[in-house]
Amino acid sequence: MTPQRSARQRLEEFWDLFQKEDDVLVAISADPDALASAMVVKRLLRYRVKSVTIGYHNEIRRLSNIAMVDLLKIPAEKCKVLKSDKFTKNIILDSQPSHNPCFADIQFDAVIDHHPLTQGWEAPFVDIRPKYGANSSMMVEYLRAADMKPSVALATALFYAIQVDTHNFQKKAQLADAISFRYLFNKANQNLVRKIELSELRASELNYFKTAFSEMKINHKRLYAHVGRVYNPDILVIIADFFNRVHEVSWVFISGIHGERLVVIFRCDGYKKNAGNLAKKTFGEFGAAGGHREAARAEVPLKNLPKQDQDFTTQTLRKLTRRYL
Repeated sequence: MTPQRSARQRLEEFWDLFQKEDDVLVAISADPDALASAMVVKRLLRYRVKSVTIGYHNEIRRLSNIAMVDLLKIPAEKCKVLKSDKFTKNIILDSQPSHNPCFADIQFDAVIDHHPLTQGWEAPFVDIRPKYGANSSMMVEYLRAADMKPSVALATALFYAIQVDTHNFQKKAQLADAISFRYLFNKANQNLVRKIELSELRASELNYFKTAFSEMKINHKRLYAHVGRVYNPDILVIIADFFNRVHEVSWVFISGIHGERLVVIFRCDGYKKNAGNLAKKTFGEFGAAGGHREAARAEVPLKNLPKQDQDFTTQTLRKLTRRYL
């Protein structure tokens, strides 16, 4: 685990990685927390390196994320259009090199994340704090240690990101998350936050809810639904969060097929339950799986599943997850 360091020590160690001639890639899986964190790194390195490019590997399809990028004018580019040999330094935020195969070929110089520490990678600078509710809370500490006041756009991005990742502090968070959130409160534009929040669903995506309702099975306070092929796996998260509001349900499992991969979203209350552990036990041998106590995700190539499970259904989802419950 990362040894205890003061905010200023972390900042100085981070800054020491870079020289004036560096072209820096900030690699992320684009969501509010990662986008806001990347904006902070761009601010921290503005006068210290030659250039900073924010590169994301996933498709930004969720409307609220598109609204965040557009309204706050976040300069992010798709990784596949970037020439990797152009960059002299690489940073990964709100994720770790083992979280996604597309990061496997990149040698990262810095890893800053709030998810549980994974194995199989090394970096000169590592700041992993899994008790934090949001990576953006950590990045606010970097800004404050540098004595840099965020612009309205940056404060709004960070404020919204902390709000999303802590589920409005209904999810486990640190006092540090609350301190960062309070620091940003009067600096963020609340009208922009509301505009971003209200952009969530396309009319066409309501059909996925229709499928989820028709497929839904509830058994022993566990809700299962496989919605088939999805254009964007983010819709599975929205559906899972919706069903997680049902009073009589203590576990929610929502799955879908994106490309040639099975995506499974896990939700629970995190009290005497651990969604991250269950995700690893159920799907870890087949692909990437893990997360927090109350929220987790698995992404598995269909070909890695046992042959009898490759024609995936709600019943298959129930069978696989109940083995470890």
